[in-house]
Amino acid sequence: MCGIVGYIGELDAKEILLKGLEKLEYRGYDSAGIALANESGVTVFKEKGRIADLRAVIDPSAEANTGIGHTRWATHGVPDVRNAHPHQDASGRFTLVHNGVIENYGQLRSEYLAGIELKSETDTEIIVQLISLFATEGLTTEEAFAKTLGLLHGSYAISMLDGQAPEMIFVAKNKSPLLVGLGEGFNVVSSDAMAMLQVTDQFVELHDGEIVLLTKDGIRIRTIGGEPVSRAPFTAELDASDIEKGTYPHYMLKEIDEQPAVLRKIIQAYQGPDGNLQLEDETIGALTRADRIYIIAAGTSSHAGLVGKEYFEKLAGIPTEVHISSEFGYNMPLLSERPLFIFISQSGETADSRQVLVKVKEMGHPSLTVTNVAGSTLSRESDYTVLLHAGPEIAVASTKAYTAQIAVLAILASCAAEVKGHPAQFDLVHELGIAATAVETMIDRKEEMETISFDFLEMTRNAFFIGRGMDYHVSLEGALKLKEISYIQAEGFAGGELKHGTIALIEEGTPVFALATQAAVSANIRGNVKEVTARGAKACILSMEGTEEAGDRIVIPAVHPMLTPLVSVIPLQLISYYASLHRGCDVDQPRNLAKSVTVE
Repeated sequence: MCGIVGYIGELDAKEILLKGLEKLEYRGYDSAGIALANESGVTVFKEKGRIADLRAVIDPSAEANTGIGHTRWATHGVPDVRNAHPHQDASGRFTLVHNGVIENYGQLRSEYLAGIELKSETDTEIIVQLISLFATEGLTTEEAFAKTLGLLHGSYAISMLDGQAPEMIFVAKNKSPLLVGLGEGFNVVSSDAMAMLQVTDQFVELHDGEIVLLTKDGIRIRTIGGEPVSRAPFTAELDASDIEKGTYPHYMLKEIDEQPAVLRKIIQAYQGPDGNLQLEDETIGALTRADRIYIIAAGTSSHAGLVGKEYFEKLAGIPTEVHISSEFGYNMPLLSERPLFIFISQSGETADSRQVLVKVKEMGHPSLTVTNVAGSTLSRESDYTVLLHAGPEIAVASTKAYTAQIAVLAILASCAAEVKGHPAQFDLVHELGIAATAVETMIDRKEEMETISFDFLEMTRNAFFIGRGMDYHVSLEGALKLKEISYIQAEGFAGGELKHGTIALIEEGTPVFALATQAAVSANIRGNVKEVTARGAKACILSMEGTEEAGDRIVIPAVHPMLTPLVSVIPLQLISYYASLHRGCDVDQPRNLAKSVTVE
């Protein structure tokens, strides 16, 4: 959460920083700021709110060839100008931006900074004040920087300016993502490559515990302990058009529309010359050696994991558990003898999942990451990686990454099943193609979904989603989509659980979205619908060709029953989108949320 940019070169840094921050606004939009450094000193501009609000307070005449910027998702201190980054030390010499959480900031304050009056409520200010303190004691800036980093416990990505050395940017990271970008006569720093594609596609990954010194002519990487590091750059394989909205009013709508193409791209990426699905032998070997799979994920990814559990168990015969990463790391269950841990993360930077991965590696267990971002922290630190090939997902509410995760998990399970000698239950390549076409059909029914959204959600304060089996997993995702972007209180439940407590919340006019795509339990879920409508609920039934009945409001095209989550989620995504739109909410950047969750 939070985003960092930095530039040092020969051009005016101001507009480069602002454009970069606009690309990172998905990481946090409580406040934003930039610092510009030249021979006259460092000038800081910051403001509460979005990058547009920051632009309004920046002096157009301010120019500098060096600068850093930050867009914030608040962790310590309320979102206001006082707590916005960049932060400066008491003298104004050092200026710093930070992403992450410093767990021992209170201890550091009482031990080292008792006599210094702090201007903010943030843990970040502790960092810059410590650097200043050590510099006044005679250390060089680099020495003071390294000494401070050695005292910090927690996560950080840091970029810092020294007013006495405007020809340099000091950079470091631990647990939080950060990249250095390379150019001719300039260099940059960014939390995400997409922020600096405007000037370069050449980036160097930074590892935990590394310090980087940037000048316009080069970079120098070393460990906190002083050991030099050499690492070749990589080319960011991103099309600039992929990170633009184009003619779409919102990224979320664009990303919903991209789902058929993403599914087809996944098929192409994992289809061998003989037409069959294939993965690297090492990856499949890890799956087939496991006596139990532990899926570790959060939010939307955990809902995809629940569908993945069905695939691994029913196709490949591998017992599978799904755990919320923030709970698993601190409350680990009794593990099997030969576990495999699968981490699902759109960004590959999810801090809750990474802290589990660190513990798993210490225990010597194999790990596999399913992610959308090659070279991300989870990908780099896991033993194996399988990519989603979904392209950049910028809207906070995940759509195409969810369907991509389900498709890739199905491929993993299918390949494992083949190696284990389990008979193929269906032709996955063929059925995924059918599903992609069905997704396209549902996307074309936008007007219908907008009408349903208006009919059921225009005035409501809450809503329920129910289903059984596969449909239950999708109901959880449907509820999450609705609550996170429209702020309607929404919950997903297994249909049979309603009468065990939740039905007490049903009252006249309560919207209930019931999924009935699974023939084996269609009668059961329809019985649950009768229970809630008898108590005044307004029910919207979503079924599939072959399971539909008269009066069903949404009927999706027929697909293989195990792949229905790829299609049934589409109307729920669209209904949520229109509910947010009608209520005047910020579709792409809902309140209190950020896209990349890089703090625990």
